[in-house]
Amino acid sequence: MATTKLIQDGEASAEVTAVFDDIRKVRGTDFVNNFWRALANDPAALKATWEEIKQVMGPGSIDPLVKEMIYVAVSTANGCSYCIHSHTASARAKGMSEEQHSELLRVIGLAGKTNHMVNAMQVPVDPEFTV
Repeated sequence: MATTKLIQDGEASAEVTAVFDDIRKVRGTDFVNNFWRALANDPAALKATWEEIKQVMGPGSIDPLVKEMIYVAVSTANGCSYCIHSHTASARAKGMSEEQHSELLRVIGLAGKTNHMVNAMQVPVDPEFTV
């Protein structure tokens, strides 16, 4: 259950409607997901977050599918079920195969395991690894 109201189109301010319209345009869909609807309670945060998402997740030197897979990994590490679901769906829409998804989950699991081991042992960082 949400801790904040999900703003629907009919009750959205002009500022929120403009962001919702841009989300629809950029994504090529009529769907505005619940994250944006919850964030719409703070129109300034909604606009700033949407602008940052477009900039960071948009075209760049990292492939868009790789960006989505990184987002899934970080969301898993942070325990964000909503983001795991939404970015897995986005990765699939960008062409992630079931084999890639399985491999991604193995990488996430391995990284978590080895991160915990290194933290528990307090292994010092090798000088060769520092920049």
